[in-house]
Order: sequence, then structure tokens, then C-alpha cells
Amino acid sequence: MKTVPGRIAGPATFLDERLGAGGFVRRNIRKIFPDHWSFLLGEIALYSFVILLLTGTFLTFWFKPSMGEILYDGTYAPLKGVTMSEAYASTLKLSFEVRGGLLIRQIHHWAALVFIGGMMAHALRVFFTGAYRKPRELNWLIGVVILSIALFEGLTGYSLPDDLLSGAGLRVTQGVVIGLPVVGTYLNFFLFGGEYPGEDVISRFYSIHILLLPGLILALVTAHLILMWVQKHTQFPGKGRTNRNVVGAPFYPAFMAKSGAFFLFTFAVIAGLGTFAQINPVWLYGPYSPADVSAGSQPDFYLAFLEGALRIMPAWEINLFGTAEAGTIPLSVVIPALVPLGLVIVGMALYPFVERWITGDHREHHLADRPRNNPHRTSIGMAVIAFYGVLWLFGGNDIISANFRVDLYTTTWAGRILVFVAPALAYAITYRVCLGLQRSDAAVLAHGVESGVIKRLPNGGYVEVHSRPAEDIEAHLRGREPVPVLSYDETVPPKGLRGPLGRLRLRMSRAYGGEKIPPVNGHPHDEDGQAALPRGQGALPEGQGALPEGQSRALTR
Repeated sequence: MKTVPGRIAGPATFLDERLGAGGFVRRNIRKIFPDHWSFLLGEIALYSFVILLLTGTFLTFWFKPSMGEILYDGTYAPLKGVTMSEAYASTLKLSFEVRGGLLIRQIHHWAALVFIGGMMAHALRVFFTGAYRKPRELNWLIGVVILSIALFEGLTGYSLPDDLLSGAGLRVTQGVVIGLPVVGTYLNFFLFGGEYPGEDVISRFYSIHILLLPGLILALVTAHLILMWVQKHTQFPGKGRTNRNVVGAPFYPAFMAKSGAFFLFTFAVIAGLGTFAQINPVWLYGPYSPADVSAGSQPDFYLAFLEGALRIMPAWEINLFGTAEAGTIPLSVVIPALVPLGLVIVGMALYPFVERWITGDHREHHLADRPRNNPHRTSIGMAVIAFYGVLWLFGGNDIISANFRVDLYTTTWAGRILVFVAPALAYAITYRVCLGLQRSDAAVLAHGVESGVIKRLPNGGYVEVHSRPAEDIEAHLRGREPVPVLSYDETVPPKGLRGPLGRLRLRMSRAYGGEKIPPVNGHPHDEDGQAALPRGQGALPEGQGALPEGQSRALTR
């Protein structure tokens, strides 16, 4: 476009005359954004966070963060005359006496689940496509921190109603905190103000939930979006797409209109869930009492991995200096509390730098990888998903035992075995699937795509007619880059690769990188070796242009 549209020029001139920001507005309002469905996963998380802020503000008008005891005299008849905390009584009032209160409560809870689920899906998309590589390592770290904070934000919000279910979860939290060596007692005093349950935990969690953690998340989300805007969005390989450009639609009006509509879609889905799918009916659980616990108590999905780790962990402990009087470290609590989350979060934070160290790749990357084209990275991601999934599943081992009539100890031992076996199986299966998909891509480039038309050859045989793939598909397939591998002069290796660590790095680089299934160069050929006819018109006999069978086997070993 050689001229600025009037819809942009008018506001830009208005701002420029008052703030001197016209150039900034004109330059950024036409910023190009690529278009792919997977990019919407991060937007789901962002819009859910906006809904959380709006509904949470509404709830603060009526919620009372106090553990002071009162006799309930509200409209919910089954609990009349029952002693409960002001926090629980105000939650009942919100649910039954405030117009729209129950709907907003449920929208808020569903938005929290969608927010964390959206962030997890967004993080997986970034990981599997390699969008964390240079220059986006800092933005990846910000995203990891946001996800970590969101887990604690969900925990504090989950505990505020002070009902029997959230109280049971809070009791588990207190047991985990006080079991931590050295710092456990200090953290317990900071959160509970004394012996459990104390009188301050709800008010302290309330301050953390509505002030500290949301402020941190808001600041980090802002920084995350600014960095994304400055560094530009990644895009998948395709026709006309390179590391030096972005192919897509401008921010205004196309992306702005699409994002506005997608926000409304997200809000509609969450509002629909809040309306028709009941969640957290606190009036059925009753007020929290340390002496009571509900059967089948389960946390929200994002904390179920901690519950599962606690349930399948053996009852191990270490007595310092051989006596309990000198101090005891309860490994049955410390390991589930620190190891699973620590492995995932620390692994996510370090992975971009570990991968760069292994491959020696210091280039900038603005084209996203297809997951199949980096099989080891994709397999690692699926192994982590399997690890998380096993812990999540066995957070309900009692429900599994009750419904499937399986002995509880059997399910516990099944969890202890699967937590090691399932990630290994996921890794091996995913790696083979990725190689199979690479072979499929190579076959499309070598043979073309199946047309469904059968052709009779002069010798009487029959073959299916193949034609060249469409331009955009062919460009997408040929946009694959090999995973870099460290290279050096065999006679004089560089100083960094001489010691044991250097040799380990070199072996890891050769295993991790390189071409597993080399792409086919050139274009599909017919039976006479001539180039195929234009797309949709050429014919390729089945089997022509394929890689030699022995070569394919050798490359997969």
C-alpha cells in the first residue's frame, strides 16, 4: 500500500498532534501477523486471564476473607444454624443471595482452568515447534515463570471458600510445606500465622491471590507481549516465507477484528460452561473442619500431579545421624513436592540453552519447525506429557479402585511402575512415529500425491496416477531444515571437545541432530526419468523415485 488508509491516518494524526506518537501508531498498527490455528492457543490463555480479572473484581465486592466463626442464617436451609467461617458464609451468600453471583463464581473457576490449560497448550506448541530458540529465549523463560506463578495463584484461589473440599487440599498443602527441610517451618508460619489451621490463612491467601500474584502475572504478560511484538511472531515454512519476512495479515483491521471475535468466542464458551456445567458446589461439602474429610476429594487438574506423586510415593524417610531426635526428612513428602514440578519447570527453563549447547546452533530462528522434523525434541516433550499424565491419573487412585473394583495397593504399584515405564514408551513410540511421518513427506516429494486414477501400462500392468503436490504444500514440505550437528576437523578437535565433557557433547550432538530421513531433491519424475507434468496432470508409476530400501533401513538405525 502506497497510501495510509483514512481509518489509520485520522487517529494517527490526532495522537501525533497531542503526543507526538503518530509515527509509532502508523508503523505498528500495520504490523503483520502470520495466520495459523495453533497461534490461537496463547490467545485463549490471554483472554481467559482478562475474564479472570473482570469476574474476580466482581467477587471481591461480597467475599469476606475472614476465619471468624459465625452461625449461618442465610437462605440455604440445610446449613442454617451451622457454625462456619465468615469466608464460607460469604461464599454461600454469593452463590444464593447475590444476583448473578453463582454464575460469576462458576465463570471465574472455569476461566482459571481454561487459563492454565491454555498456557500449558501454548507452551507445548512453542516447545514442539522450536519457537523458544534465539532470539526468543527470554520470552520462553517469562512464559515458564508465568505458568509457575499461575499454579500457586490457582492454589490460593481454590482455598478461599473454606469449604470441606478446599480445606482438605489446604491440609495437604500445609503438610507438604512443613515437611520441607530448613525452610518448612518458616513458610508454615508465614502462611498460617501459627499452628494449623490458625486464624490468618484465608486473609493471607486472599491478599496473595488478588494483589501479589495477579500483579506479577499482569506485569510478566505485558513484558511477554511486548517482546513478542518487537521480535515478531514465528511462522511455519511455506511459499514465500523466510527467516527475514512475515507473511500474514496486518494488525489493523484484520488481526484486530479476528482477535476481538475470538475473545467473544472464548468468553461464550467459558460462560456456557459456567451456566450449564456445575463446578465446585461448596454448599454440598459443608464448612471446613480439621477433623473431617470428604471421600473422593480431588484437586483441580493442574495440581493433580502433586496429589498423584504423594499417593504413589513409598513411605521413605531419613533420620539424621541415625536418630529421629536429631531430625527427620520425610522423603515421602519432599520428593513429591519438589522433584516432579522441579524436573518439568527447571527442564523447560534450561532446554533452549541445553539444546544450543548440544547442537552448537547460534542462529536466529523465525521459522517454526514441524514437530516431526526434530524427532528427539518431540519425543522428549511426549515423555514429559506421559510423566505428568501418570501422576495426574493416579491422583485419583482411590476412585479408580472403587469404580473398577481393583485393589488400592495394585493401583498404587501400577502408578509406581508406570511413572518410569510410560515416559520411556512414549519417547520410543513418538520417535518412530516422527520418522514414519518424515518418510511420508519424502514419499510425497518423490512420488507426488495419489490421484485415485488407475493407469494401464503397455505391458499390461496397472499403476495409480500420481501428480505433483500443490505449490504451498510442496513449499511447506521442502522448508524443513536439518537439525544442526557439531562439526570439526577430525585430526585436531577444538579445545571445547577434547575432554570427557566435550566427547559427551559430541556424541549427544550426533545422536540429537542430523538428517534422519533425508529430503528428496528436485521434483517427481515419470517412468522415463522426465520431469512430471504440471500439478494434477502428471502420472507417476508406483515406486518410482523412492529411496533405495537398504538406504532407508540404514538411515533409521
